[in-house]
Amino acid sequence: MAEFVYGHWAVMETLRAGRRVIEQVLLTETVEEKGMVADLIALAKARNLKIQRIPRRIMDDLANGANHQNTALRVGPYPYVDVEDILSLAQKRNEKPFILILDLLKDPQNVGVLLRVAESVGVHGVLIQERRSVEVTPSVVNASSGAVEHMLVAQVNNLVNAMKDLKEQDIWMIGLEADPSTPPIDKTDLNIAIGLVLGSEGEGMRRLVRDTCDLLVSLPMRGHLASLNVATAGSIALYAAWQARGWEGWKK
Repeated sequence: MAEFVYGHWAVMETLRAGRRVIEQVLLTETVEEKGMVADLIALAKARNLKIQRIPRRIMDDLANGANHQNTALRVGPYPYVDVEDILSLAQKRNEKPFILILDLLKDPQNVGVLLRVAESVGVHGVLIQERRSVEVTPSVVNASSGAVEHMLVAQVNNLVNAMKDLKEQDIWMIGLEADPSTPPIDKTDLNIAIGLVLGSEGEGMRRLVRDTCDLLVSLPMRGHLASLNVATAGSIALYAAWQARGWEGWKK
């Protein structure tokens, strides 16, 4: 079933990644061919993609009222991968596995932000549960500024079982908690093969997911608020893990 990816960066990165079947490039009738729009058109023409102008009201409908920036793509489904593909990427890069595991997150904005940061710090892949969790929808693609199009995302039937399988391959499951009694993240060696586990908005990790973790860590807090939004906390933890790896892969 076709989807409509919308927004300048989401469209651009989907074109650049080239992982999806791209059926059509859509622009509103009035948008001028300059700036990023001109770049999008040039890239589309270089790939012999059909470009169609449509009324803005139709574009509004395709984007469900979101900010589409007058651009969209009609594309095939998001190309999910297997967990083995994620591990193969780590091996190909000659790096210790660095995986992000999302336990039933519901907010597309949070998921998109986390996927964008994950791609930025070199995470090899992301695990999400097939049911009861946000999928890689156009809103997630937009919130990630298209970064998810470059990211390997695996849907699994049972997150706990997937975590246990990774543990058998010497990958440590490290859960992020808001509890101040949990050891702070800087006291844990993150320069290891890890799966960083983040719980859902408001509820945190499910009990079985939490119990499957090898270690729990927290972010030190000194203000009046007791916790951070999961996207903010997860982003900090992802950068902390990358820093522990000596900014592995960073081209200075």
